Amino acid sequence: MGFFHSQRTSLRFTLARKGLTHRANVSRYQQAPYLPQKFYSSTTSPDGGKGDSFGALHGFKILDLTRVLAGPFCTQILADYGADVIKVEQPGKGDDTRYWRTEGEGEKWQTDAISCYFACVNRNKRSVALNLKSQKGREILLDLVKVSDVVVENFVPGKMDELGIGYDVLSKINPAVIHASISGPYAQRAGYDIIVVVEGGLLHITGEADGPPTKPGIGLTDLCTGLYMHGAIMAALQARHRTGKGQKLDGSLFETQLSLLINVASSWLNMGQEAQRWGTAHPSIVPYEGFKTKDSYLVLGATNNRQFGVLAERMGRPDLTTDERFLTNDSRVRNRSELNNILYDLFKTKTTDEWLDVYENSGIPYGPINSLERVFTHTQTHAREMVKSIDFNAAVDGIFKVVGFPVKFSNTEASVRSNPPLLEEHTDDVLKELGLSQEKLADLRREKVI
Repeated sequence: MGFFHSQRTSLRFTLARKGLTHRANVSRYQQAPYLPQKFYSSTTSPDGGKGDSFGALHGFKILDLTRVLAGPFCTQILADYGADVIKVEQPGKGDDTRYWRTEGEGEKWQTDAISCYFACVNRNKRSVALNLKSQKGREILLDLVKVSDVVVENFVPGKMDELGIGYDVLSKINPAVIHASISGPYAQRAGYDIIVVVEGGLLHITGEADGPPTKPGIGLTDLCTGLYMHGAIMAALQARHRTGKGQKLDGSLFETQLSLLINVASSWLNMGQEAQRWGTAHPSIVPYEGFKTKDSYLVLGATNNRQFGVLAERMGRPDLTTDERFLTNDSRVRNRSELNNILYDLFKTKTTDEWLDVYENSGIPYGPINSLERVFTHTQTHAREMVKSIDFNAAVDGIFKVVGFPVKFSNTEASVRSNPPLLEEHTDDVLKELGLSQEKLADLRREKVI
């Protein structure tokens, strides 16, 4: 299976921009809790049978040796697109995130080795327990590599070579295999997101101007690393289609974090300008930040003079547009404090929802700082089917809800074909596909190989 690349059709991507949002003809927030839609089955296409129900990556086999977040997020995207992803885990333990539960979460599950954290990035995968410290375990892994298209791992750099399963070995037994390696900032240090965001500059620029550095609320660099590597794997598959050869992909959280600095990095590299924390404000656009309202917060901005005119007119202060201090964006940046002090007082006079009505259809960027309750009852969430529900026996109530797919395909729609796997759930099935008998599996268990 690892060598049928020459039969692939080219990967072609058509991007059609039909506006930033799809508006629903309903109120901004649903009054009743949003009821998630059931996933399509593996045999039913989203369009009722007109499309390809298997997914864009159907037929590709991915060997997932990753854990925690960046790697599992990457491989889950590939799995959602139809790839057969085999997650290799340590026998009796598995991915660390299986045990990362929030307070009180134990009441949700009927087994110990599962958590919301693990489940959110491991759907559509098969779990295989394999002791890679044993010679037989490594031999089985190499047999899996022979029939795989991609191997994704986030071992400490050099560990795969130390175990005798590095790229030089993998490429000899399967010249078409793509080896994707995700690592941390230093060769012998664990690459956790928080370490990278502090050393990679993100916390230096995140937080209030007069306050301490603030950590993002999610593992942003982990997730972006997974996105980068997913894209790199897709590019490598296309290159293999042309050349017939696999290759090694090497990326790390640190490089991802540097790439995410974008304009801040550009200003430092070209102007020598050290970055600073701005809270919700923008360093080169005024106004463009969060404002406290009578009951919560509203983020609003004016990126040009026309938008500033609309902002001022709708809030009943058209005179601001003729004030010499605020005539252009340059002058507004120079007089940031003076303008913001005026706006701070004005925005406190109405509730957030009242201001949303004021700026409805105004053409300027604005929006509330939503709680998760408001996010998941938002009309956009409903209209784009961004909450899904699956039957999951590991949950006490038999249900697990997940965030849906952000990119919609017209013909090869992403889908969920299986639950997040229980630890070791598919070991026998996968190894039998390699030709191992039930008796051989029993021997391997006695020897603690699986």
